Amino acid sequence: MDHATVDSETAAPPVAARKPSSVTHHGITVTDDYAWLRDPGYPDVKDKEVLEHLAAENAWFAAQMAVQQGRIDALFKEMRARIKEADKSVPQKDGDYLYWIEFEEGAEYKKWWRRPVAGGTDQLILDEVALAEGKDYFRLGAISVSSDGKKLAYSIDDNGSERFTARIKDLATGKLLADEIPGTLSSLVWVAGDKGLVYSLANEQWRTDNARLHWLGQPLSDDVELYHEDDDGFRVGAGLSANEKWLIISTSDHETSEVRLVPASDPLAEPILVKARQKGVEYEVDERSGVLYVLANDTHENFRLATAPLDRPGDWTTLIEGSDAFYLTGFDLFRDFYVVEGREGGLDTIAVRYYDDPGRVEPIAFPEASYSAGLGDNPEWAMDRLRVGYQSMVSPSTVYDYHVAERRLEVLKVQEIPSGYDAELYATERLEIPARDGTPIPVSIVYRKDRASPGPLHLYGYGAYGIAIPPGFSTTRFSLVDRGFAYAIAHIRGGDDLGRAWYKGGKLEQRTNTFTDFVDVAKGLVERGYTEAGRISISGGSAGGELMGAVVNSDPELWGAVVAHVPFVDVLNTMLDASLPLTPGEWPEWGNPIEDRAAFELIASYSPYENVRAQAYPPIMVTAGLNDPRVTYWEPAKWVARLRELKTDENLLIFKTNMGAGHGGKSGRFESLHETAEEFAFILWQLGVEG
Repeated sequence: MDHATVDSETAAPPVAARKPSSVTHHGITVTDDYAWLRDPGYPDVKDKEVLEHLAAENAWFAAQMAVQQGRIDALFKEMRARIKEADKSVPQKDGDYLYWIEFEEGAEYKKWWRRPVAGGTDQLILDEVALAEGKDYFRLGAISVSSDGKKLAYSIDDNGSERFTARIKDLATGKLLADEIPGTLSSLVWVAGDKGLVYSLANEQWRTDNARLHWLGQPLSDDVELYHEDDDGFRVGAGLSANEKWLIISTSDHETSEVRLVPASDPLAEPILVKARQKGVEYEVDERSGVLYVLANDTHENFRLATAPLDRPGDWTTLIEGSDAFYLTGFDLFRDFYVVEGREGGLDTIAVRYYDDPGRVEPIAFPEASYSAGLGDNPEWAMDRLRVGYQSMVSPSTVYDYHVAERRLEVLKVQEIPSGYDAELYATERLEIPARDGTPIPVSIVYRKDRASPGPLHLYGYGAYGIAIPPGFSTTRFSLVDRGFAYAIAHIRGGDDLGRAWYKGGKLEQRTNTFTDFVDVAKGLVERGYTEAGRISISGGSAGGELMGAVVNSDPELWGAVVAHVPFVDVLNTMLDASLPLTPGEWPEWGNPIEDRAAFELIASYSPYENVRAQAYPPIMVTAGLNDPRVTYWEPAKWVARLRELKTDENLLIFKTNMGAGHGGKSGRFESLHETAEEFAFILWQLGVEG
């Protein structure tokens, strides 16, 4: 067969052509019959055979899901009814204005508003609805009001490629300035009395290796490169210190960082290097009254907070010691106090501390045993109350003001669910299930109190990059929970839910712990009577999609339905290709199989694509984005092709490529619900759950 087709008479799934190719590293040859699915002209995908194959898979997906259209529509309607359509955020003061965002009835996108603190009319400063009109995809990247409140810088992506075009708006006239900066992938930072804007361009490999200064009104050719990073694995970013006196230019990979400070008033001044990079040492910096505050993992993997004089920026003195029990995740400086955030026992903590009294620590108390909490938007230097966000698996998102002097939380807004929600109907637990090596794995779970056990259960996992999955609130989740599902989050190694050791326990040579933890959690939930083997649906995206690919290879009989979103399943081939956007920066996470034979052999042993074999697989739904620069479309396309070739079952395997979007799928608050409705319809269908 020259290319993939859908046989309309037999309704057979697409069959991709096999075109043997191979690569050899360390004397080991890896064959790949589906390498041709990578368009050689990527990121421009124009190859006729590739596009025909993706179109055939999309047609097969649509044909199979057509019988579920009624359920998809019902789920979408149900999910949408839980969203307050006409909604607005709690206004927050920043300088002379109060700022907030609003969604209008039926709108996919938001509008950004402000009002003078002294009184006056509301002003629409950015209209995403208008900007998105007529576009299949729209995403706002950065948004930043100048310090004098007169100008607005923002950037947009209208195809999912994550290359943003920056524009500047005069807020008095509402008109755009002539300045236009295409190809950005960064924040937009006002400097030099609002005469300059600092940004980063994405290079051809989608890497931000620079920090650049644009003078308003000047041609882009006059822009100045303030910093250039020569290491392909590092990414550059810029921001302002809390007191807005310093431009902070940071460069880092997944395990090492380096920071430079430049006066925000004089961005062309000689940068101050805080401390030269040292492999494995991550740090971030802020400044107050000539003293640097440094969050660093140089003495403890769970980080310490240190101080240093500005004239000796690398001379760090410990302020808060690193601790096995407390994982210090961040800090924020304010004029009269500072705030430390972290996790203890996997639960978020926020505490106010004082510059003049190091022993005075005032933690903010929260009411539930399992929850997610963090500082919200607190833009001003002199704050006497802090905006705080809170939620749990049964408590809708809540916005508080924390009155610092009174140590009192004031409720400003609780997420409203128009179709109704009664928290008393639900229970949530935090379990510990032992992994096969004896390590207790935390599991957050929510279910209806009237649920019959054992019943169907959905298990979600990610487990990479030190990204924790908090036990937060989700309105869509109740479309499964109200149909008898328990919904569980496995806080597996590879995330940093329990600290940096937890992260390290699921990366590099410890990577397979992530997969076995997930399987062991599933088996533990079966043993505890929550569910049964074969009645578990699972989902994950990106690196969580790699998790899906690994566990369907290792334990296919456990799963009743699998959803893999933009799955990173072709790990070996991607890590062998240094020309791909993310690869050099990913070697500290996965290992470098080009230079390291042991890394090559380990990745080859678990990479989902390489390990598909002739066995029965559960029903699987796979998604991709044609413009995705993070997980390129051919990874899931190749994986599905190999699954179709080798799997021995008749279970459904469907694959959809979003031809106008990237890593995050469709844009818009309701459009994205269609994809969730499809996913849940597939799960309910395959598990035989009515309703």
